[in-house]
Amino acid sequence: MAGYEEVFARYYDALTADVDYRGHGAYLKRLAEQYGGRFRLVLDLACGTGSLAVELARLGAEVIAVDGSQEMLTQAMNKSAGVTPPILYLCQDMEELDLYGTVNTTLCTLDSLNHLPDRESLRRVFHRVRLFTEPGGLFLFDMNTPYKHREVLGGAAFVREAGEVCCVWQNTLDPQDDSVEILLDFFVREGGNRYRRYSESFRECAYPQEEIRELLEAEGFRLLELRGDYTDAPPGPAEERIVYIARRE
Repeated sequence: MAGYEEVFARYYDALTADVDYRGHGAYLKRLAEQYGGRFRLVLDLACGTGSLAVELARLGAEVIAVDGSQEMLTQAMNKSAGVTPPILYLCQDMEELDLYGTVNTTLCTLDSLNHLPDRESLRRVFHRVRLFTEPGGLFLFDMNTPYKHREVLGGAAFVREAGEVCCVWQNTLDPQDDSVEILLDFFVREGGNRYRRYSESFRECAYPQEEIRELLEAEGFRLLELRGDYTDAPPGPAEERIVYIARRE
């Protein structure tokens, strides 16, 4: 019988069909080139079902795609069959990233770093990324902001339907640290009016910009710029997602 992870991976693309992976890939490539970074060998950290990795490969990059979920990677490998250059997939936890050498540029998108359980876990990921990004290489990532957790996610509920699956997403804000406890319920049609329910809960953390800067600098990165949600503008006070551009010293 399918478990939560398999169900989540199977329907992830349908439930996130509004994400512009092609636009994100082109944006990140342009951003890297603007800051003098190389975009030949790229690490896609927390790659999920590989949609961004495929777009990066189509842009000519050699891609190493890492995710902690074997179910997600199965979907990713099926999706990228025949894509050139071929994508190398590795099943690894972000905090235990271990490559054979260094990459030119590391990417981590779609708020994946917010899923880490605490500040120390975030620091460990920055440390591992530095180890496997070449000197002078770039680290481009996005994160949800405390504003988004307080004003958009906290206390809210969302419903998404995609064919035979319905996802109910409920949030609870902890005002002490702006973290959000998230409960996901998937209802998968099994025939007629019968549905099977799969549930999972997890916590997302959000940090002020200066705290992220401090963590980056402590691990040997220099923060070059912040941009608002895949635009060319600096983040505003009501920014929901920020793109961070850092260089390995």
